[in-house]
Amino acid sequence: MQKHLEDLKILADINDPVIKKRFEDGQGDMDRPIYRYLADRQWRQQRRLILLQRINQMHIVPDVVPYLDPTAEVRLNFGRRDVHPGDFVESQKSEVPPRLSIHVFDKGERLVSIVVVDPDVPNTETDSFDARCHFFAVNVPISPSSTSVSLARIADGSHTIRPWLPPNAQKGSPYHRLVVFVLEQKDGESLDTQALKRMMGIQAARFNIRSCMDKIHGKLVGIHLFRTKWDDGMAGVMQRANIAGADIELKRMKSEKLPYKKKKSERYR
Repeated sequence: MQKHLEDLKILADINDPVIKKRFEDGQGDMDRPIYRYLADRQWRQQRRLILLQRINQMHIVPDVVPYLDPTAEVRLNFGRRDVHPGDFVESQKSEVPPRLSIHVFDKGERLVSIVVVDPDVPNTETDSFDARCHFFAVNVPISPSSTSVSLARIADGSHTIRPWLPPNAQKGSPYHRLVVFVLEQKDGESLDTQALKRMMGIQAARFNIRSCMDKIHGKLVGIHLFRTKWDDGMAGVMQRANIAGADIELKRMKSEKLPYKKKKSERYR
């Protein structure tokens, strides 16, 4: 019944030129159903398509998660720079935690968890890649009218399970994908951060986002991603964050040549 009532309110206001003008000017009240509907439609027609294209191009599915259908828009800023999905971010800019804008299009406040994962950490022992957790916070409140989340601020409070670890890439390694996940907590219940730390034993290396989602019963509602690679400032960033490996250059191993066997000349006559 409540959903039907909101649909009727949208139909009543959808052709109002004043509402359209206020929405185009960015002055819409997101507590009203019509403005949430217009914002959702605009996002799905433009920015969501670009986001899904970047996710497919960079193989976030199935490398990191098996499936996703984002229903909330996530925007990311490092300082004054607005980062688009898949952008490269300089190491010195990403050393400081970013600010997120999480736009949901259904009414009411809810609690979310925010997880940042790098799935491209080289493992020289197994000749493969591991995932590393760069940030993990829970019990972050958001609503249609309260969208801004500063990772620097919540990192100082009781929300944080793992504080911000600056994105880093060793010299010679391929670019690293940094994926930002927004997980809606089940039934809006608050999570016990201390119990969660003990249960998960959060470590930066070999982090599994799928296992994390199962343990906190989180629903993936929003996603963003950016990339990092070795640059002139990376060694200093790694040194200040006490991350080992800045003095190591990775190189690809040359594959062994197959033994050559000269074929009989009669075959070519």
